[in-house]
Amino acid sequence: MDKSSRIREIKLIPIGNSRGIRIPKSLLDKYGWSDRVTLEEMEESVVLRGKVNHNLSWEETYRAMAAESEDWSDFDFTISDGLD
Repeated sequence: MDKSSRIREIKLIPIGNSRGIRIPKSLLDKYGWSDRVTLEEMEESVVLRGKVNHNLSWEETYRAMAAESEDWSDFDFTISDGLD
């Protein structure tokens, strides 16, 4: 376990027929969690992650592509390779 890992014991809270956990406000603030997280069930653990939207809008995609210094000189050749 790395030095930044912390182990906390927390109480399971009854919620109907289920159980829940209370996440301290300091952790909610630290990770920017508001109302949803992603839960990943692993072999011997459960991992909580904030939901991150990696999808770019068309405008963001255009800006990201324009910022790259990519050489597109062979693009015309690729288009005319005969594959439809």
